[in-house]
Amino acid sequence: MADPKNTYEFTYILNGALSDDQIKQLVKRIRKYIEEHGGEILEVDEWGTRRLAYPINKKRNGYYVNLYFRAPGELIGRLERVLEIEDNVLRYLTLRMDAKMLRHYEGRTKAAAPEG
Repeated sequence: MADPKNTYEFTYILNGALSDDQIKQLVKRIRKYIEEHGGEILEVDEWGTRRLAYPINKKRNGYYVNLYFRAPGELIGRLERVLEIEDNVLRYLTLRMDAKMLRHYEGRTKAAAPEG
């Protein structure tokens, strides 16, 4: 029996002092980790550098990335462990999407899709 895959919304903040290339590599590495461990990336939305509401590790700015993906539940613990070890990830939040969140996400993606 195949593992049931849940849909997740995953937001993380990277150290804003990193160069563009370092940020690009770290975002790529996180995406690759998810895909290699049974996840399917649906959407990546890079919000860019923003001022933090409060300092984190004496940093005032962070690079925000919002990611939607499908994956088996056991991936989340491993992914969060990898992010805890990574010094350039300041914060992260993983939300398993319930039916209401999924309807909102699907409605938003349909509205954003070009009419064809």
